[in-house]
Parts: sequence; structure tokens; C-alpha cells
Amino acid sequence: MTTAFAGTTAANVARSPVGRADKAAKALGVLPEWDLTHLYPAMDAPEFAADLEKALAEARSFAALYRGKLAVLAARADASTVLAEAVSAYEKLEDLVGKIMSYAGLVYSGDTTDPQRAKFYGDTQDKVTAISTELLFFGLELNRIDEAALAKAAAQAPLSHWKPWIEDLAKDKPHQLEDRIEELFHEKSVTGHGAWNRLFDETIASLRFKAGGEDLTLELTLNRLQDADGAVRKEAAEALGTVFRQHLRTFGLITNTLAKDKEISDRWRKFEDVADSRHLANRVEREVVDALVAAVREAYPRLSHRYYKLKARWFGREALDYWDRNAPLPRVEQRTIPWHEARDTVLSAYGD
Repeated sequence: MTTAFAGTTAANVARSPVGRADKAAKALGVLPEWDLTHLYPAMDAPEFAADLEKALAEARSFAALYRGKLAVLAARADASTVLAEAVSAYEKLEDLVGKIMSYAGLVYSGDTTDPQRAKFYGDTQDKVTAISTELLFFGLELNRIDEAALAKAAAQAPLSHWKPWIEDLAKDKPHQLEDRIEELFHEKSVTGHGAWNRLFDETIASLRFKAGGEDLTLELTLNRLQDADGAVRKEAAEALGTVFRQHLRTFGLITNTLAKDKEISDRWRKFEDVADSRHLANRVEREVVDALVAAVREAYPRLSHRYYKLKARWFGREALDYWDRNAPLPRVEQRTIPWHEARDTVLSAYGD
């Protein structure tokens, strides 16, 4: 059974040439489009600009009120109350910044090839970085408060409401740097790994693959790897290889630059293993992940290897070609799943 809806958007389907993609679009039915008006009416909405100005002004006021003073507040008799006020104000600012950046990110994700959206996202990212730089000190200073004093304050109301967050934040302490270096890392992220990630996303979104006489997006080309016709799968796979080879230098440069950027950050932050920063962000121990990886690898022969051997036998082959890995099983009904049916299936699964 094919899943033509996977990885597609209404915009991608609408832009595809008339042909197989057009038939798939009709079979899918009317696809939903994000309604972001509950966040902001439009990119140029006065409400959006006002919230950006408000966030920056409040972040500067917050920094003026609390920067360099948290340790003193923690030593007061009413430490739980005054620190709770600070954390509450910080939380509200983070919520506002999150709303702003979520809107910009969702608008941009709707069509990463649109220059207007790309500029809007980039401009917003720059402004949000300036705002978040003003707030960067807060977590760093909280982690420098005497552990006993902070634990005593967090054990009492009202700060006890945020005790889990404070304890979680403390896990970053061994890897945090001096404030000015943290600010430098934070500000340079826009022109560093953030810029390279954006280049990758925009390059991928702009690629077109010639298959079946049509110029297809990556999502629609990948979907053809699930086609029941082996010739269609092969053509799509070869189109993918051809276009990716044409951009090999770009993708190689992006990957190598990001790898070096991470190596520099990990070295400064004293992470022992390349995956340790990811484990810390996920709040999971390295040993747990290593055990999971080992268990999965140990199961390769009795699961995936057996499956692909069995699948090759179903296809009457000694071995599968690489474009046959996602091929639908023979003698199974092939149809495009309409959006409403796919939605209902997923929702009912979660409901059950």
C-alpha cells in the first residue's frame, strides 16, 4: 500500500507538473494548510513587529534588573520568593520569544524556496538572537549560585514550582563557559552552524529531479521509490543519484564545516565523546543509548537481514537492488491513501 501523502505538502503538490504527481494530488484530496493566524495575522502584521519590540525591551529590562545579582538574591531570607519572581519573568519572556520564532519558522518551512519568507525568517532570527543574548546570563548565573543555598530556596514555595527545571538546568553546569564566551558562541551561531543548516535546507528544497518526464521535488521523487513499478523506482533512484552527485561539493562542504564547528564547541565545553552533547540535550545517559544501539545492531541478522532476504524471494530475486528496499510487497493492493483516511487512521491509533 503506497503512502503518497508522506513528506508532501499542499504547496509541493500544487507546484508539481501535470502527470503522475497531479493524479496523486487528486487522489489525496484536499490537503490541510497551516493556519498560523492564531499566532500572527501575517508576516508584516503590526502585532508581530510590536511583539519583537516588546520582547527586546523587556529582555533589556530583565537583564538590568537581575544580571550579576542572582547570588545576592539567593542569600536573602526571602530567596525563594525573589528568585521565583525572576524565574517567572524569565519564563514569560521565553514564551514570547518562542511564539515569535515558532511563527517565523513555520512560515519559512511552508516554502523554503520563497525569497520573501527566507528574508523574513533570517531577519527574525537576527532579532531573536539579540533578544536571547540579553537573557543568556540567567541560566549561567543560576548555575553559579551556591548549590546548598539554591537547593534550600528551591525546596520552598514558590520557587519549588520550578525545582525540576532548576535541577535539569544544573546538568549543563560542567560544560558552560565564561559569560562573554557564551555570548560569542551564541551570537556567532547565526553565521555559524545556523547559516550552514539553512543553506542545506534551502539547497535541498530547490533541487529538482527528472523522472517520468517531470521535474519533481525531493519529496515526490522519494515517494516514487515506493511505486509498484520497478522501472519507476529505478528511474527515481538514478535521478536522485545524478542530482546529488552534481551538488556533492556543496553538501560535502556543509557537512565538513558543521562537523568542525561541532568539534570546536565540544572541545571548549569538554565533552568527551562526539555524541555526549546530544545525550545531554536529550537528558539521557550515554550508557543507555549505547545499550540501545548495541541491541539493535545485534538484532540485524535476525530482523532486517532476514526481512530483505524474504522480500527478495517474494520478488523472485537473489538480492534486491537498492531502489527496491521500499518497494511495496507483491500481491498487495496499491492505492493512494486519501488525506482524511490517513488522518483518521493516525488519530484513532492514538485514541485507542
